[in-house]
Amino acid sequence: MSDGSARRNPGRPSGGETRYLRLKWLVFAILCALPLFGSTSMWLHGVSTIPLAAYGIVSVLAFLLYWSDKRKARADQWRTPENVLHALEFAGGWPGALLAQQVFRHKTRKVSFQVVFWFIVLLHQVFWIDHLFLGAHLFALF
Repeated sequence: MSDGSARRNPGRPSGGETRYLRLKWLVFAILCALPLFGSTSMWLHGVSTIPLAAYGIVSVLAFLLYWSDKRKARADQWRTPENVLHALEFAGGWPGALLAQQVFRHKTRKVSFQVVFWFIVLLHQVFWIDHLFLGAHLFALF
């Protein structure tokens, strides 16, 4: 007889792990579209390869730093300061940081951290909207 409780299959992800996976990938793709299009456009027009390289390289660094910080958190060791994580996000590593947050379930519940993170993502989106569609006038004011 069964007691009615659900048995977990260790080889299979639980519903919580895969919930909204398609939506998360869609949001990730949409958020990456403007920076990818803008930085690729700059490269193809011979303006600069720096944005395209920065997004790739710094995203990998951010992903690895989140992974390291998660490991340190589990081992109760000295952690990476949040301002270092945010600096990498600001330098173009926010796609890698967003991916790492989801993969490692790290820094997803701390509201103060998420507010700064999403503000950085918003700044990148506004920059590329300005650069691609508004003639780069908005950031010329600063």
